[in-house]
Amino acid sequence: MPWLVFLGDTAPMPDLVLANPTVKICGIRDLQTAEVAIRFGAGALGMMFAPSRRRVDPTEVRLIRDSLAEAKPHVSVVGVVVNETARTLDALVEQSGIDMIQLSGDESPQLLDQLQVPVIKAIRIKPGSGEEEARRVIDPWLEHRRPVAAILLDAYVDGHYGGTGLRSDWELAARLAERYPLMLAGGLTPENVAASVQQVLPFGVDVSSGVETAGVKDPTKIRRFLAASLAAFASVVPTGVSQG
Repeated sequence: MPWLVFLGDTAPMPDLVLANPTVKICGIRDLQTAEVAIRFGAGALGMMFAPSRRRVDPTEVRLIRDSLAEAKPHVSVVGVVVNETARTLDALVEQSGIDMIQLSGDESPQLLDQLQVPVIKAIRIKPGSGEEEARRVIDPWLEHRRPVAAILLDAYVDGHYGGTGLRSDWELAARLAERYPLMLAGGLTPENVAASVQQVLPFGVDVSSGVETAGVKDPTKIRRFLAASLAAFASVVPTGVSQG
């Protein structure tokens, strides 16, 4: 399913390591769950370095990453962080071997100048803010000389940086996905992800709590989520994404 992403005549493309489309299973904490995710088609695995019940140690991520490298070298391992310094992020990359960083806090686009791996930027737009406000938040991340690989739109919950399981604004997401490489997150489940893909036409989807049972990753839900996501992506014909 080919997406064509234009980031302007002068902006260099990042070293993209995301499949297109991408289904990202986030909050993975062990090799067994990672293997289930990639077996059924996940293109990216999210590992939480930010404070969370899903938090993992960088050395554990390194072991998982190394175990997966030969079998599935195309799967991107993404480290999810909140408001860390460039020095801390460099150390996390070195220790964990992650392929990408997901910035999920209040970071500045200036941080991109100091990072050595591709970046996903997570944003949360307050209800009622609309597309204009969203574009003001997103544009600096894609107009930067080292633009992010994707924008992840999550649900806005005051005082939280994601992982709430609440649904994001699909109508706003659909308008943004016409213009940006947008990944949709927030309240996605095996039951609703196909509808979200068909309505929003995103670059990819991201799930964590939606594939858990009692706070633990559920292999059956992961399999069902991936099957529904990939079937939905295969059924839609994208028009491409442009930024101008």
